Amino acid sequence: MPAVHTVLVVGSGLAGTATAIRLAARGVAVDLVEVKPDVAALGSGITLQGNALRELRGLGVWESVQEKGYGFDSVGLRAPDGSLLAELPDARTGGADLPAALGMPRPDLARILAERAVSAGVKVHWGYTVTAVAPEGSVTFSDGSTGRYDLVVGADGVRSAVRRLLGIDLEPQPTGMGIWRAFGPRPESVTRTEICYGGPSYIAGFCPTGKDSLYAYLVEDAQDRSGLSPEEKLATMRELAAAYHGPWDDIRATLTDPARVNYTRFDAHLLPAPWHRGRVVLIGDAAHSCPPTLAQGGAQALEDAAVLTELLLAADTLDEDLWTAFTERRHARAAEVVAASVQLGQWLLDREQGDVPGLMARIAALVTQPA
Repeated sequence: MPAVHTVLVVGSGLAGTATAIRLAARGVAVDLVEVKPDVAALGSGITLQGNALRELRGLGVWESVQEKGYGFDSVGLRAPDGSLLAELPDARTGGADLPAALGMPRPDLARILAERAVSAGVKVHWGYTVTAVAPEGSVTFSDGSTGRYDLVVGADGVRSAVRRLLGIDLEPQPTGMGIWRAFGPRPESVTRTEICYGGPSYIAGFCPTGKDSLYAYLVEDAQDRSGLSPEEKLATMRELAAAYHGPWDDIRATLTDPARVNYTRFDAHLLPAPWHRGRVVLIGDAAHSCPPTLAQGGAQALEDAAVLTELLLAADTLDEDLWTAFTERRHARAAEVVAASVQLGQWLLDREQGDVPGLMARIAALVTQPA
């Protein structure tokens, strides 16, 4: 018998929906609440490394993800003038039968997972969340109703309301960088992730997210861009992008819609162990976040869900032995990914020639082994 029979999952991102799917598929009664109004509101583009694809295959959605996404097995390095400096094989951290990485639109991924959750028996509630949570598993919802569960899973993102409601004083800290992102059509010249170091930005890169789509990004020193209008944000990104050529010339020509440009700062945090308080546990970005320098955020969220549900389904009771096992399998691994992601950015900020290949090889070796 599973250690839990009724579970509330707060947040329909990767960690939350994956947890809900795995539990419901084994007969656990799962409610999933998401404050956003519908699945289409969940972001623009995402890069999924091989270890993330391995977990998506375990959820039974790999074929749908492969159809909607764009897989590739190498990374290109370019100079600002567009010349190709190197073509590097990317580590296949999910196994030889999966791409090294795959890009796809976030709403498509969210829709695939939401449909899988419903088919597994999850009760999904959009535009609805919790306003109070207690360690014994009792909750109050935003419509005033209440409930009690064997387990509450806080998977509600970087600014987690569940974390705050538990009285945990932890806020993500800025790393010193900010990123411009644009989602748009994919030119034929874009066939994989490519990165340019140098020029007016620390990093200028792009990732195909489907046959007809990509997201492009430019990383700069963090600054307050909140006062810019949408049109000014578009103009700023186009100005920064003007320093980069090759495929960037094709991408820049498509940067015409202010609604498709956004700016955010890189943050990072790691919740000290343990990640649970009684019958409430935090996973995914609610427990740890990192800048996207290693593109491991989604993968780590999916790994949290996989390990948590494996332990819950194998145990008879929700006790400290289970939580100890969860901590041992997840905390150090997530901590190493967070630290490495921050270090890559810090080397750029310090203009230091760090051992980037060595760091990336170490993390690839780590995540190639299932969590």
